[in-house]
Amino acid sequence: MNIKLLQKQIGQRIAELRKMKGLSQEDLAKNVKISRPSLAQIELGNRSIDVLELQKLSQVLGFSLDDFMSKDFSASQEVFVKEEKKAKKEEERISVPTLQVNKFKNVLLHILERCAGKPNVGETVLYKLLYFADFNYYELYEEHLTGAKYRKLPFGPVPQKLDTIINQMIENGEIERIKVPYFDKIQTRYIPLVSADLKTINGAEKEVIDKVIEQFSDWSAAAISNYSHKDMPWLASKEGEEINYELAFYRDAPFSVRNYGDEIEEQ
Repeated sequence: MNIKLLQKQIGQRIAELRKMKGLSQEDLAKNVKISRPSLAQIELGNRSIDVLELQKLSQVLGFSLDDFMSKDFSASQEVFVKEEKKAKKEEERISVPTLQVNKFKNVLLHILERCAGKPNVGETVLYKLLYFADFNYYELYEEHLTGAKYRKLPFGPVPQKLDTIINQMIENGEIERIKVPYFDKIQTRYIPLVSADLKTINGAEKEVIDKVIEQFSDWSAAAISNYSHKDMPWLASKEGEEINYELAFYRDAPFSVRNYGDEIEEQ
């Protein structure tokens, strides 16, 4: 067995035990005094773990080191479910995105105000700008920007319920949908008819959105689609399924917007 495979097995076992204990990554990382990104890398099998760290984990998660390192280890046999588990599970900070329709509309309007005049910004580019704004913000702040859920489709991540929201905005006279020739295709574009209410978007949120616009709004639909296909949240998701925001913590350069290497682990 090679070292990489062993690291991956260790990571999988730690993740299983953590979930069975009802602990979030943040909770466990604090208990063993390492950063959450470090724990995420351990669980993915991308970071090695030393004996002292493993001992701390065994104390917090309640496993025997001998059993843990054996070939036949089973997390379900090691963890005894107690009455307190239910309470812990309820206290766990589970990041379930909840769509904030008004916030989403204003983020969309702000992007369109900045980008609608660019000939390349049709539906495909717009979807990707929304995706990177949402996932970049979550990676940086561990909170949802719009709470939109994205699905993995062949042309890249697509926000769910977008058609419903856009139709509402068209009916309300907030945006206009137009179709124009673009090279050898017909491009669907959206024109803002009202200004975004920036009171619904705080400074940190606007900064992330504006950085995404600066980075990607001049890209072609093909270029930004291909780029999104290399982003870990899209790569690690199954075709047609919802993309888990937590996958943003597993990004590598150039996709990661958070420099994990500079984080100082607690001693």
